[in-house]
Amino acid sequence: MITCDHCPRHCRIEEGRRGFCHVRENRNGRIVCTAFGHTTGLSIDPIEKKPLFHFKPGSKTLSLGTIGCNLNCSFCQNWTLSRNTRDEVMNVRAAPDAIAALAREKECESIAFTYNEPTIWSEYAIEIAKEAKRLGISSVAVTNGFICGEARSNFYSILDGVNVDLKGFSETFYSKYCSGSLAPVLDTIEWIAKETNVWLELTNLIIPRANDSRDEISRMCEWLVEHLGPEVPLHFSAFFPKYQLTDRPPTPWETLKIAFQTAHKAGLRYVYVGNSRAPGYESTWCPDCAQMLIGRDGYQIFENVLQDWKCPYCGTKVPGR
Repeated sequence: MITCDHCPRHCRIEEGRRGFCHVRENRNGRIVCTAFGHTTGLSIDPIEKKPLFHFKPGSKTLSLGTIGCNLNCSFCQNWTLSRNTRDEVMNVRAAPDAIAALAREKECESIAFTYNEPTIWSEYAIEIAKEAKRLGISSVAVTNGFICGEARSNFYSILDGVNVDLKGFSETFYSKYCSGSLAPVLDTIEWIAKETNVWLELTNLIIPRANDSRDEISRMCEWLVEHLGPEVPLHFSAFFPKYQLTDRPPTPWETLKIAFQTAHKAGLRYVYVGNSRAPGYESTWCPDCAQMLIGRDGYQIFENVLQDWKCPYCGTKVPGR
């Protein structure tokens, strides 16, 4: 039996068995990523779908995922992949260089590791990112940030952009709804912001009667301003009943609006509301002169007046890549 030190679970894994995430296996006394070279499929998405709004806006990204996760969120929107334990679901064999070549062929400016938690198959993602970099293609990830030190450095440092899903702002929430803990996620977020050159955005799914109190949202936003600065983009997302959490309604618009206002009051300058098709709340506005800079309708951009990431009306520098 050996201990996996990849994430804070520190699974003790017997020979031939896998850890909680289901893709990291004890094989002859060493941890092997069983998802390497296999994916559940590839698709082309707008980068805004990740969501990444300040990273190559309007560009295409080649998305892929595998199965498994190192959290077990009762509200998971992709539970058919994240909680799947059948290897045969990963029915597309795809070598890292082939994925990079496909991204170039399809004129994608980036490759996105998404759909399920990419840190658990980081060995695969890292090799894909290396091949992509050789072709001038960026790599991004949608991730829960629940990972340990050395593995964290190996994975995130090779990326160009990342959206971390900050699921709530209390240990109680993470324990009850995610079977995890908040502290390692906050460590990861702060480490990415301060120790790497990786572009960082955050998403918070607001769940009624779980993490939707004004106090919790306010504390989260104040922490972000204090530890990351006011310019980190924050996406609030509407919850819809899924997987094991079907005892409550979708997030009311009024709750999302209050979260949006609370974030701005805390000092965050780039706040968005997604998964709700709220006109204006998905667009990028100049925080100084209040002019629309990037107009969005869902994942589609209908206007972009930024000039070298500066507001053409007042000259304010807008963070982005």
